Amino acid sequence: MSVADLRTYLAALDAAGQLVRIGREVSPTHELADVAASLARNDVGAALFENVTGSPWPIFAGAVTSHRRAAIALGCEPSEIVERMGEALEPANGVSTVPVDTAAWHDNCVTGDEVDVSQLPVPTHSRGDGGAFITGAVTVTKDPVSGRGNLSYNRMLRMDDRTFGFNLNEWRDVGTFMRNRPDPEAPYPVALAIGLDPAIMIAAGVRTTVDELLIAGALRGQGVEVCRGVTVDIDIPAAAEIVLEGEIRPAERAPEGPLAEFHGYHGEAWNSPTLAITAVSWRDDPVYQTIIPGWYEHIYLGNILPREPLLRRFIRHLDPAADVRIPPYGNGFLAVIQIDRDNPGTPKNLAMAAMTAHINIRNVIVVDRDIDIDDAAEITWALTNRVDWATDTFTVPGAQGHEMDPTADTRGISTKLGVDATYKRERREYGERVAYPAIDLGPYLT
Repeated sequence: MSVADLRTYLAALDAAGQLVRIGREVSPTHELADVAASLARNDVGAALFENVTGSPWPIFAGAVTSHRRAAIALGCEPSEIVERMGEALEPANGVSTVPVDTAAWHDNCVTGDEVDVSQLPVPTHSRGDGGAFITGAVTVTKDPVSGRGNLSYNRMLRMDDRTFGFNLNEWRDVGTFMRNRPDPEAPYPVALAIGLDPAIMIAAGVRTTVDELLIAGALRGQGVEVCRGVTVDIDIPAAAEIVLEGEIRPAERAPEGPLAEFHGYHGEAWNSPTLAITAVSWRDDPVYQTIIPGWYEHIYLGNILPREPLLRRFIRHLDPAADVRIPPYGNGFLAVIQIDRDNPGTPKNLAMAAMTAHINIRNVIVVDRDIDIDDAAEITWALTNRVDWATDTFTVPGAQGHEMDPTADTRGISTKLGVDATYKRERREYGERVAYPAIDLGPYLT
């Protein structure tokens, strides 16, 4: 089934048995996130909450929380995801956007004094969060100097009926665009697109020097249709379910946070710019989309899908047949490499290559082909049965990592660890692993 927007993606998930429709009434405060997180943890499927207390619209969560659903989103097999992403990330393969005059979200629109964002069904996700945060919106901006478009994710705390706190990391393109203006403190136009084709959601998690909408076009094989905003001069995906437009006010700041972050802790409150909403538009009968912060989809979009191709390119420079995973349970700090071991030194070389491919990668485990790198239990088995911790590990003290890494100092300096969890037959021969083939238990249980 061809995916072109959120609605066709929901249909594709449903057809594949990967959409869980929840008709029971759930609270948007904690309960919705608890259910969605449990579904992701057990790889059951994405959740469409059809009866959310106080919400006029259904809420969708867990769009891309596993390779299985990423494959549905991209129209490929799970084994093809890394290659597909790698091709789309090449700037030469980008596909330009297609401007259109009308958008799906033109069905309904309020502006000016009629704006009231308190009516939006914004969940309060984690019990440690500082309030109701928009987490599933893609921030759409434009460089006022070059005119280049940009997609990103920014957490936004709802403060009143027209205002959000807008978290702005200084290294993100949005912050760079704002600082490069003649007056960095002037209001800065922005659009928030909610309820999108997963190709756009995936592209928004990529940090690149090109407009991420070109990457989304490459993933789809055709340009993304965009339409100019009602109150801002920004090209916004035309098939979005809901669009908020407004101005970031750098000179008017307020504390926002904490919020569950990708590292598994609650990020601190920041004195962030505020965002004044100037227009809210939505399709008839829209679907509100959220990302459960600090959980699998948060990690998939920001750490796994955009970075596995990078790591594979680095390690395949040394071993053309090697495979790699950045598992969601490792919060983006762990990489697992699978090889056919032919030299005792190869695992360590590959681990070092992965560490240098991206600063987030702190721990690297190298395993053999008989280990399922998508199964945490298999990785644990290899660590338990194939690692002599005195000789099969190495550390790199004082290495640069991510500033939010809980093991690092405030500048991201910590110790990186490489683990050779391959079978060392030269050390001791144990033969082959015990294995039982998977059996369809249906005939035995009826």
